[in-house]
Amino acid sequence: MSQPDTHDEFYRGRVGFGPLPGRILRRRAVDLPNLEGSGRAWQIVYATRTAFSAPIPASATVISPATVDVAGSGPTLVYCPQFHGLGGSCAPSQLLARGEEPEAGFLAAGLQRGWTVAVPDGPGLGMTDVGPYQFLAGQVGAHAVLDLARAVRDMPELDSRQSPCAVWGFGDGGRTAIWAGETRPEYAPELDLRGVAAGAVVADPGALIREIDGGPGAGLALAGLIGLGRAYRHLPVDHVLLESGREVIKRASTLDAADIQVDYRHQPLGQWCERPDPWNDAMWRYVLANEQSARVAPRVPVHLYHGTEDALVPVAMGRELFSAYRALGVDLSWREYHNSHLGSAADGASEALSRLASYLQRRPTPPGSRTPPSSQTT
Repeated sequence: MSQPDTHDEFYRGRVGFGPLPGRILRRRAVDLPNLEGSGRAWQIVYATRTAFSAPIPASATVISPATVDVAGSGPTLVYCPQFHGLGGSCAPSQLLARGEEPEAGFLAAGLQRGWTVAVPDGPGLGMTDVGPYQFLAGQVGAHAVLDLARAVRDMPELDSRQSPCAVWGFGDGGRTAIWAGETRPEYAPELDLRGVAAGAVVADPGALIREIDGGPGAGLALAGLIGLGRAYRHLPVDHVLLESGREVIKRASTLDAADIQVDYRHQPLGQWCERPDPWNDAMWRYVLANEQSARVAPRVPVHLYHGTEDALVPVAMGRELFSAYRALGVDLSWREYHNSHLGSAADGASEALSRLASYLQRRPTPPGSRTPPSSQTT
């Protein structure tokens, strides 16, 4: 079982209301010897906000490409990783420093294009005593992404003040990416966000939890209960738990993704709750309804993709999101791959990067306006 790194003071501490969202609290240079195409890199801690405006610190890694003469002179790609776990030493910033980040190839592909790549750890992951990671909580994840883009823009080592940015992610990272697109007009309208690419998006966490609970992916249902419970801790969401459930949550909150999926495979949430279907509790129905995507339209172009053989996030969920965005008039494209969850992540990477490159060449979208719709399916 992974244990939190309590020895590194860099990841300790909280943040008050003084620092504005996106303010860099501290940073340090870091070597990433196993990341192809990386130049200078930094670990940073910056200020962000929960979905309900409480200040929290978040950590991230910012990487400049080795191919540019002036660090930060190109566009910025904020890459949202897939679910790494709820706690312990599985934060992307820690894995990158150890040369163990499983999505390093996607980061390298962005660096090869001359882009600065910023990788958020996500709310509650990486920082000591702030977790567990708020898995499936859309708005706080979006805040962490948008505030990271603000932080990159203000880094003195980078010439990024006028650089446009794009957001890319897959799975949980895809969910975070589209929430960043939806949230940006109200939360960070000054950011020059040009586009979003998102694969295997969990658009409706309630539907996903019902789909996977008690099956091979049941550990992710538990992780969702924990992550959303943390995000909505101001509400009495834990009233459904038995005492055994509180003990399970305490333990699972320290685990990485692999351990969660192995240890809680085929274990239904109802065995730790006062009812067999805790997601149908009135408070949890409210939480899950509040986490549905496509309630507002992103004002930037969006590329969605999904695997038809995805056994973790059903392709029907991606198709429904595409239809909802199309009805909202989003500038949209869609691609299906005849592959599994992880297979389609690899298959879709090249087109996702190409789409983002084309978005970055467009003129910025003025605040308050919408991009013209041009839905494409392939």
